[in-house]
Amino acid sequence: MKRQTLSLIPVLASAFLLASCGASGDGASRDSVRAVGSSTVYPFAKAVAEQFARSQPEFKSPIIESTGTGGGISLFCKGVGANTPDIANASRRMHDDEFAACQANGVTEVVEIQIGYDGLALASARNGIAMNLSPELVYRALAARPFGKEQTARTWRDVDPSLPDQPILVYGPPTTSGTRDSFAELILTVGCDTDPAMAALKDSNEEEHEKVCTEVRSDGAYVDQGEQDNLIVQKIEGNPNAVGVFGYSYLEENLEELKGLPMNGVEPTYDSIASGQYPGARAMFIYVKKAHLDAIPGLREFVLEWVNAGVRGGPLTAIGLVANSDEVAARSRTAATQFPTLTAADLN
Repeated sequence: MKRQTLSLIPVLASAFLLASCGASGDGASRDSVRAVGSSTVYPFAKAVAEQFARSQPEFKSPIIESTGTGGGISLFCKGVGANTPDIANASRRMHDDEFAACQANGVTEVVEIQIGYDGLALASARNGIAMNLSPELVYRALAARPFGKEQTARTWRDVDPSLPDQPILVYGPPTTSGTRDSFAELILTVGCDTDPAMAALKDSNEEEHEKVCTEVRSDGAYVDQGEQDNLIVQKIEGNPNAVGVFGYSYLEENLEELKGLPMNGVEPTYDSIASGQYPGARAMFIYVKKAHLDAIPGLREFVLEWVNAGVRGGPLTAIGLVANSDEVAARSRTAATQFPTLTAADLN
């Protein structure tokens, strides 16, 4: 592909010359999309980039970097130019102070697109153990040191009298997995922070708080089953006392053999995750730098590829994404084609 030089952006009143801010800092322009941000969004972004490279061979493959949501938004908001990212991938909404930093640094036109939900589920065999759980109960059952104390629970009933008198056995993802990160953030930490002392610990010692809230026991009650969620499905299919933790798509694909376990009285279903009612769900976003749309080759097309790939039954749902509801999906498609500018009021 012929190298394209970044040009003046007519939509900016100050008319930034992106080519003067080369990716390497030496004045060179950039001819591929660059996205930074969330490690949870990263595998989805990589999948979209791979699909984009196949469907749009006239453009170079996008560069995707896993920097964490906060780190990615910070890089995104540093300014406009070829040495700054075009997209920030985020496993949460942009914060007010982050938006203000963007504005202060000249990133005055930001487009927000909700790409779907990060959904995980707890499940057991169709004829297996049945429980109504909560993030607190799951945390108390699986934490290495629940609320900083010795772990003594051996059965679910030890955790709470309402639960079955069966050994705690949970098959889940390893620490290298994004699903494990989601489990730690959406379930374990939420359960941990039900204790006021843990909330206070977060303010005084964030590192210790993270350790106490997310470190799982290593005595066999939690079994690291590797990166393949299908192996977790197979394990709980063969053991009526076992519980599995995996991306919601695996539950949906195996509903004849598995059943979801409710949390806070809410069953893990597509609708309950898409609506945010089930505790194991959170909305994910991409933020697009409007000033780069006509300067970075393929940026418009890559953003639209995100929306096309994230529909229900699309390639991203096959790897764990929960698609937006019809109403949110319509808004996202409008945002990906018309690129409305985000305002501070939109974030409140």
